Amino acid sequence: MLMVGSREVLHPGRQVGGYVAYLNDWVPAELDLEVRGLAYLHNASTELVGHLSALAAGGPSAAFPLLGADTLPEGIEASLLAERLQCADVEPADRHAVTNFLLAQHRPSASLLARVAGTIEGHDGFRLVGDQDKVRQTIHRAIEAIVRGRSGHIVVVTGGPGTGKTAIAARVMGDLCLRDDANPRLLSSSGTLTQQLTRAIGGPAKGLISTLTTTLPRGLNKGSSIVLLDEAHRARTDPLRRSSEFPDLFTRLIRDCAALVLFLDERQIVRPSEGTTLNELRSLARARGYTFAHIDLTTQFRCGGSRAYLDWIDALLTEDGQALTWQGTDYDLAIADNPAELEDWVTTHQHAGRSARITAGFCWPWDSPPTPPLWPEVSIPWTNETGDHLWQRPWNSGAGGILAGADTPGRAFWATDQGGHQQIGCVYTAQGMEYDYSAVILGEDITWTSTGWQARPEKSRDSALRGLSPRQYLRYALNTYRVLATRGTRGTRLYSTDPDTQSHLRALVGHHLAGSNTEAYLR
Repeated sequence: MLMVGSREVLHPGRQVGGYVAYLNDWVPAELDLEVRGLAYLHNASTELVGHLSALAAGGPSAAFPLLGADTLPEGIEASLLAERLQCADVEPADRHAVTNFLLAQHRPSASLLARVAGTIEGHDGFRLVGDQDKVRQTIHRAIEAIVRGRSGHIVVVTGGPGTGKTAIAARVMGDLCLRDDANPRLLSSSGTLTQQLTRAIGGPAKGLISTLTTTLPRGLNKGSSIVLLDEAHRARTDPLRRSSEFPDLFTRLIRDCAALVLFLDERQIVRPSEGTTLNELRSLARARGYTFAHIDLTTQFRCGGSRAYLDWIDALLTEDGQALTWQGTDYDLAIADNPAELEDWVTTHQHAGRSARITAGFCWPWDSPPTPPLWPEVSIPWTNETGDHLWQRPWNSGAGGILAGADTPGRAFWATDQGGHQQIGCVYTAQGMEYDYSAVILGEDITWTSTGWQARPEKSRDSALRGLSPRQYLRYALNTYRVLATRGTRGTRLYSTDPDTQSHLRALVGHHLAGSNTEAYLR
């Protein structure tokens, strides 16, 4: 990656290498293409071209020459032009060959599918445990009818935080890549998760794994394509504004593939423009004459495997907040006195070699530029026996690449990469991710009263929730804090900026009541 001003951009050699790889991996082999690549930087000086070439030396991008303004001057002889463009030894393609190339249906090659399947098979992060592998087999049985020539299937896998939905989706994707006439896709409604999966599986996965927005992936086959949709609760379905009975996004998607497998947690719907429900998908299948299967994941491997903690947080974050006093001994839960204490707790775990992050509700401005120096916009005043204090930290970077700057990961890698613990994450960067220790700041958009939780939408800075009534807003706010409070595999600290809410949490949990830290591998 290169920094151009305040923007992070791909090296031009890497860009053209990506195009070459795509044509080799996605254009039908019957066309018998020989793909070559170079980058022509028409405004670049000789010095800049030399600098960029030196940066690529010894790496894969070195295979693709960089040409500048001086390399292809005006009036250059045709033979020299052809030589420098690496086409002196080829003849122009005839019209028939050009037409076939333009009309070719792009689909993954067998070698690409085999590479992706092998990477998934060998990746520790996608190993399945117990019921997870049973669900994987159940999914295969549910879609086996496709092999017998019938398309039109919807499979819905439901499960709460930490049940392994993403790991199952990745493993099933690996299995599908090995099927005859395979043409699968793994989509996610979360850009963060898509980028994490693509990095884990490798560059060849690009195209097979992508983010679902409102545009469907190309090259699907109605007779053979199986599409896996992770984080289906984040899909842009506009349930409050659409005019049709069913989400148009899903009707278009199932129309173009043989089977659609969705991974869903209705309590992770955090925007009014997103999400669907199990009943809605069941009705869609019935109306369209598709087969329908539902698989529910109950065993979870996050939060130390603590069923008690998940039940407690689910009870706490409902409208009436019927949580009982926390009595769990299998998960490290406590209430922090102030944000500085949260940060000390996170820093201690980071220095001990664990991953730890701080997240917050979207209750503070977010106007910082995407690259450092990030502005310390999460600002919380607090008072103790030593006097008045002001704690200020920046939100996570909004940059789209891996790095926004030194010790500042891009938004998709805030939860996993070095330096992320120094910025405050939000639901959009934390959802779908996990880390060992999770510190959560509840803002004043929800407060505890004698009658339960009360929403204060005017305290939110999230434009996606603008204009909602307090009752409408409360559902999404409670779901948001549930997502944030279920990211930690080993422990969680909660802190509210509202005094009454903080007192309520303290009464339920107490201070440093630490449960056991499970040392087993958690997913």
